[in-house]
Amino acid sequence: MKNFKEANLPPLLLKQLEKINFSTPTPIQMKTIPEALKGSDIMGSAQTGTGKTGAFGIPLIAKILSQKINQALILLPTRELATQVLEAMKSFVPYNINIKTALLIGGAPMGKQLNALQGKPQIIVGTPGRVNDHLKRKTLSVARMDFLVLDEVDRMLDMGFEVQLNQIATYFKAPRQTLMFSATLPKSIEKIAAKYLTNPIRISVGSSRVATPQVKQEHIKISVNEKYPTLLKEITDREGSVLVFVKTKHGADRIAKSLKKDGHKSDALHGDLRQNVRTRVIDSFRQEKYRILVATDVAARGLDIPHIQHVINYDLPQCPEDYIHRIGRTGRAGATGSALNFISPADGKNWKAIQRLMNINVEEKEERPRTDRDRNHATARNNRMKSNFDGEKTESRSTKIRSFFKKPNLFGKKPSEKTSEKSSAPRENRNPKSNSNNRHLQRKRK
Repeated sequence: MKNFKEANLPPLLLKQLEKINFSTPTPIQMKTIPEALKGSDIMGSAQTGTGKTGAFGIPLIAKILSQKINQALILLPTRELATQVLEAMKSFVPYNINIKTALLIGGAPMGKQLNALQGKPQIIVGTPGRVNDHLKRKTLSVARMDFLVLDEVDRMLDMGFEVQLNQIATYFKAPRQTLMFSATLPKSIEKIAAKYLTNPIRISVGSSRVATPQVKQEHIKISVNEKYPTLLKEITDREGSVLVFVKTKHGADRIAKSLKKDGHKSDALHGDLRQNVRTRVIDSFRQEKYRILVATDVAARGLDIPHIQHVINYDLPQCPEDYIHRIGRTGRAGATGSALNFISPADGKNWKAIQRLMNINVEEKEERPRTDRDRNHATARNNRMKSNFDGEKTESRSTKIRSFFKKPNLFGKKPSEKTSEKSSAPRENRNPKSNSNNRHLQRKRK
């Protein structure tokens, strides 16, 4: 299949694909769509950003339009990815065609989801935890489901959804078509595949351990104290949207807040935010209302925002595989992008693990010589960030503690001074009253 017309898709669907500028299928779509239209189970593996959503979404819509399936369920690891995939599915639906959908994710109102399920949706998109909850409550039935998609399965297992996936599998009894996609294929995924797939066709496009060639990768070796000033410099020197990855939720909030103080439009995205806030943050970034998004690994997979031009790994990921997914947020669908990594002395072990996994030698970015003015600026900047983080500087707190122990006691003398004076005083002067009595007795005897 070299183009969508050769796939024997319904004319209305072909017209809609042209309308949304789907002109040439990607390699994963070329291999997957014909087999999916035949009704085969598929075990697919491809790099991130290669068009996997279209690979299962286009044949799914085609089967609904041809009335070959009744209901489809799509499982995804995160709320953001589920929301994004549902929007992509809606974009494939031809104009004036009504296909009911339901979104089942955690953090969203249960009542709204129940109303959607009562409307007998043809496409259900959700996360394993919430879908399993509905199955247990019997508010969701799989009796009519004859098309199942599991996307980003390796990420689901990394997030601890293996129990839920095993439980969901027990509800399916009737024959169905299943498509499963994963960036990597460890043994744990093969166990899950055995429960869901029947004689699957294996499709692999590219290496899951190689980043897309359109992404230029660089790294800078710096100290922890130099990270934030270097981030400011890199953001100033670059044009376009920037996605900054950090290790912790608090770090995302702190850096986004500091960037705002320094005059950059930015926001933070992490797992502690309420679902409506996370949706607002992503939508605002997609609409380019601000330029910089500081995020934890919650955004590493599935975040499909075409205008992201730069990814900066402020902190390296703990899992080497997540590095591929982080830098895959740029250079999507054939576009070019750049990825910059900050390597501190503490990151040496993680950086070597990433290089071994991907078999790469990332170019080291040349930095201009740092002047005394740069170092003073870096020190002042980091002191200010420490002040924002702790409420007061650590140095001033330790100084207060030292000065407290140096203070004299309430009687005006240090304990050591009192002891030395007492030991050096003449014996008769230690109790003046006793000495005077002794002299009085001596006079009476005389």
